[in-house]
Amino acid sequence: MTPRNTKTPRNTKRRLVQLSRLAIFLVLAVILFAVLYTASGWWAAHSSASELRQRANGLIERGRAGADVGERLQWLLMVQDPGFYDHAGVDFSTPGSGLTTISQSLAKRLAFEEFRPGVAKLRQTGFALGIEYELSKEQILALFLDTVPMGANEDGEWVVGFFNASESFFGRPLVDLSDQEFILLVSILIAPRKLSVVAPSDALIERARRITQLVLRECTPDGHSDVWLRGCATSTD
Repeated sequence: MTPRNTKTPRNTKRRLVQLSRLAIFLVLAVILFAVLYTASGWWAAHSSASELRQRANGLIERGRAGADVGERLQWLLMVQDPGFYDHAGVDFSTPGSGLTTISQSLAKRLAFEEFRPGVAKLRQTGFALGIEYELSKEQILALFLDTVPMGANEDGEWVVGFFNASESFFGRPLVDLSDQEFILLVSILIAPRKLSVVAPSDALIERARRITQLVLRECTPDGHSDVWLRGCATSTD
């Protein structure tokens, strides 16, 4: 004798309603978490704004600001964050900007003891939005130039800061570097643990070549995510 199915259409409908409510609850919980975690980054930036402004102003007074890079600052921005002066912390459209603006890059170092990709991107973005609201572009740029990792020097010491890298790698102030030397410094920003001015690899030389083409406006990035400048690669790459 075949057992009868005790589940009625009414019970099945009730179960589906319960599952739908649970799914909606979980989605709302995830959204709420994302909003709150992003907001925590913004609040952290707001809370530390006074200290960051003071630190940035000190760098500017000491001649360690974007203006002190000179006209070649535009080259750095073309590579690192071409929409820097136009966005409010994030950039979803400018070719070559990628997923991390200068403000988001700075947030990695100011908002985390150790940044790990993933959900931390939410807090990173919130912090970036916060410093864009609290600080001027010049202050943000000064902090970025002072904190950006640049790799190890000949003695194996880790170098931090764009101006410091010029002195450590080339033994001269940034303004005294040749265009080629300046472009090498810009080249290693994307991967300071893999690309080294001390021991130039084929990858570093190729990146420097692509950046040179970019600053000479002989090529353009191949879309928003093209941070490695595939649009400036040769036809044989």
